[in-house]
Amino acid sequence: MKPQHTGFSRLLHSTRYSLQGLLAGWRHEAALRLELVLLVVLFPISFWLADTMMQWMMLMMSALFVISVELLNSAIEAVVDRIGLEKNELSGRAKDFGSAAVLTASLMAATVWGGLFLMRFGVL
Repeated sequence: MKPQHTGFSRLLHSTRYSLQGLLAGWRHEAALRLELVLLVVLFPISFWLADTMMQWMMLMMSALFVISVELLNSAIEAVVDRIGLEKNELSGRAKDFGSAAVLTASLMAATVWGGLFLMRFGVL
């Protein structure tokens, strides 16, 4: 089936769908709200923490990666819950995998932020 929208129109519609996804995440996912608030708090700190543009980009990319993985985890949970709310080993495993992905992304971000923080104070 051929896409309904092409070119610039497709880009506009895709952007709208993405913004709807962010808004749905904000409304329905407490973890995403917390991570977005943390990003807003950390954003101005990132300019003080980073000595170079590359360091600043590492800080921002690691924080945005956590947001991205949280959104994917929320999508997995929504699909699993749509299929059925009864206990199922595979459903539980899918949700656990998503949660583990968020944890590893968070650890990666904490490593980047923590490492640059320690560098800023001359510990590393």
